[in-house]
Amino acid sequence: MPQRAATVVGGGIGGLAAAIALHRRGWRVEVLERAPAFTEIGAGISLWPNALRALEALGLAGTVRALGAVEATGGVRDRRGRWLSRTDNAELTRRFGHPLVVLHRADLLRALTEALPADSLRPGSEVSAVRDDADGVIVEHRGGESRSDLVIGADGLRSVVRSALWPTAAGPRYVGYTAWRMVTDPLADPPAEGAATWGRGERFGYTALPGGRMYCFATASLPPGAASATSEHAELLRRFGAWPDPVPALLAAVRPDSVLRHDLYDLPPLPSFAHGRVALLGDAAHAMTPNLGQGACQALEDAVTLAHCLDGTPDITAALTSYDLQRRPRTQAVARRSARLGTLGQLAWPPAVLLRDTAARLTPTRATLRSMTPILGWTPPDDPATTPPSESHSDSRSESH
Repeated sequence: MPQRAATVVGGGIGGLAAAIALHRRGWRVEVLERAPAFTEIGAGISLWPNALRALEALGLAGTVRALGAVEATGGVRDRRGRWLSRTDNAELTRRFGHPLVVLHRADLLRALTEALPADSLRPGSEVSAVRDDADGVIVEHRGGESRSDLVIGADGLRSVVRSALWPTAAGPRYVGYTAWRMVTDPLADPPAEGAATWGRGERFGYTALPGGRMYCFATASLPPGAASATSEHAELLRRFGAWPDPVPALLAAVRPDSVLRHDLYDLPPLPSFAHGRVALLGDAAHAMTPNLGQGACQALEDAVTLAHCLDGTPDITAALTSYDLQRRPRTQAVARRSARLGTLGQLAWPPAVLLRDTAARLTPTRATLRSMTPILGWTPPDDPATTPPSESHSDSRSESH
């Protein structure tokens, strides 16, 4: 079979992972990124066991794990700081073969870009049009025009690829709350446990990063586009400065100019992730709220599954149909579950908050982990050719939490 070519639109986590998966199979790939460089700013990312299995299939699980931190325990607290539920990462590892790993997004992106040939990465290539012609798929971008056998739209929530080929699809919808993300400076005595604290219409969470830093995130139910009266850091101090320890100390360790704020949107379900020889993955296909920490995890699953469907068949359209059948039901179900959890977390009416917190406190930890099995228990398509011996599942299972 002659070498096939793929153009990936979007140089984020999902797009780079898809490019790596295809490159490993002998495809010629190019990744078009509209930003002037392949980089991420300012925030952490949680990689659950299903994401680490996808990274195993890319030969990168060990590399990525070495860049991250693994906490012993985590969980959910109420507004007074009392534990509602707790998760033991050792039990997570025992059940699913991997722990929860947290790292900086920039570190993950660097590991992904380093797994690709430098000449396949094309920053500053903003895409303006996509056409599926008889002789190939054409992508027009700032650097010219690319023609390939396959185009992968991995260009995020406001995807140009989706707009071009799914013109009647509903656009992003605001989920009702905004989010702040930040990373602290190194702490002399960082918290030993991560937690998400649920209040009334507000949440604040934190988890460990390497080097004594903490990744923090917060949410508040606000209209879209609502502006803070002062700085975002000052707004966080106003909202969360009197919350239970260690929240005040964490906010004190955040540089005021480093706080990121974004209104949160998700994507109404698409009827298909495939259109001829064009496929969508990641946020371009199924943007979801961050409540389950599954956005990037599902994008990594997408990338591995898409490459597997394309492997060994010259019929790209049929392969993408298979990809759609495998990925769309799963990712849309995860998105619905994440949205439901967000609705619970943002409850503000006191009787509803009391009922929520009581139910969480009475739910056994084992039941919580068992309920996550459909998500965290995902395994890549059976394809030993993509898994080097050093990244085998049996090896990673023996690593302690």
